[in-house]
This record gives sequence, C-alpha cells and structure tokens, in this order.
Amino acid sequence: VQLQASGGGLVQAGGSLRLSCAASGGTFKTYTVGWFRQAPGKEREFVAAISWNRENSYYADSVEGRFTISRNNAKNTVYLEMNSLKPEDTAVYYCVADPLSTAQVMGVLGADSGSWGQGTLVTVSS
Repeated sequence: VQLQASGGGLVQAGGSLRLSCAASGGTFKTYTVGWFRQAPGKEREFVAAISWNRENSYYADSVEGRFTISRNNAKNTVYLEMNSLKPEDTAVYYCVADPLSTAQVMGVLGADSGSWGQGTLVTVSS
C-alpha cells in the first residue's frame, strides 16, 4: 500500500489542523494505521493509531484529549484532527500502515515493518 499524507501548514498556538493520509493499492481497510512525528533534532515519536475496524484507537499521552484519529475505509483515508495545538507539536508528521499490528502495539513498539508515507510539515507558532 502507498500512503500520501497532506494537510500540514502553519498555525498559531491554540489553533487546529486536520491531516489526511490517503492510501492506494493493497487492502487498506484491513490495515492498522498510525501517525508518527519527528521534530527537528529529535527522534521520531508515536502520536496516534487506529485499528482497521475503528474499534480501537491509541494515543500518546502528549496528545490525548487534543488529537483525534479517525478513518473512512470507503475513501481509503485516515485523518488526524489536531486541536489546541502547541509549539511543541511542531514536527513532520508521517502516516504508516501495517496489516499485522494493532493500535496499541503500534504505539508501544513502533511500526518499523509498516508502509510509510512521506511526511507533512506542521508548524505551530507561539
């Protein structure tokens, strides 16, 4: 499966953005999908993940309550709604799909074996 992330941009602190991860090829609707981010000079970190049937989602503590992950399997797209953005949310955001993982496993162990899309830059100004 090939992934294309979009929706990044510049936003003021306290604002909102919605990222999209569109998939092509493969049976996307059977994949767990997650979002990771990498800030300048820092390691990549987990943000959120959602199971193939939307029954399970998992969030990093740093975004719990502010970010919401969702998916529309008919459109082969996963979304990340980001509210109450903070300057520390500034990063390149990547989506990843893995048919063999779960949302929690992806959050705890990462997704090195998944299919990664290119990133989209989110910049939050103070």
